[in-house]
Amino acid sequence: MSADAFLDLIGSRRSIRAFLPDPVPRATIERILTAAARAPSGTNTQPWHVHVLTGRARAAMVEAVCHAYDHEAEQHSYEYDYYPAEFVEPYLSRRRKVGYDLYGLLGIARGDRAAMRAQHRRNYTFFDAPVGLMFTIDRRMGRGSWLDYGGFMQNVMLAARACGLDTCPQAAWIQFHRIVAAQLELPPHMQLVCGMALGRADPAAPENRLVSERAPLDEFVRFLD
Repeated sequence: MSADAFLDLIGSRRSIRAFLPDPVPRATIERILTAAARAPSGTNTQPWHVHVLTGRARAAMVEAVCHAYDHEAEQHSYEYDYYPAEFVEPYLSRRRKVGYDLYGLLGIARGDRAAMRAQHRRNYTFFDAPVGLMFTIDRRMGRGSWLDYGGFMQNVMLAARACGLDTCPQAAWIQFHRIVAAQLELPPHMQLVCGMALGRADPAAPENRLVSERAPLDEFVRFLD
């Protein structure tokens, strides 16, 4: 693959929020995860653990978490802080813009909390993707292993694109980490990192037209001679 082709592949990665029901062959999933596992990790610890949910296992997870979301969401809290307690600029404006852009494509008016909640609930159906991935880590590992995990997950998303598939990484599952742990039968020393939807994007879904903006280099890069 040429440099231009690889850079185009990176640029084609987007968070897809509506998937086709087409199944993904197990061999393709294994190929993606095998390639992703070449991600670097400190002293080659390879801290990632992946739970691949399809069929009945996926359906059971979706049913359990959607029920909790509908009836007892206030009883569930995030196990770790993915977002800051208070957003400051420029992060607040970026967050608001991508939310407004998404809701605009879906025809959800500002302040329509019921429609926003319904859209958020779709996280817990993996946006109808046929494959759900749950990523877990040993609680005894340090912060550096979480950095390594980010490289692994990026590899998963890029390998999926190389195979003609799409993804959506999802921190939303963290709120229901106890239910996820029960469904996956995780031992106490394992912790949920996040989930991810995997499948083929629905080309007819308006939300899949969202292309989030990226800041220009002069906002986050310094060149020092």
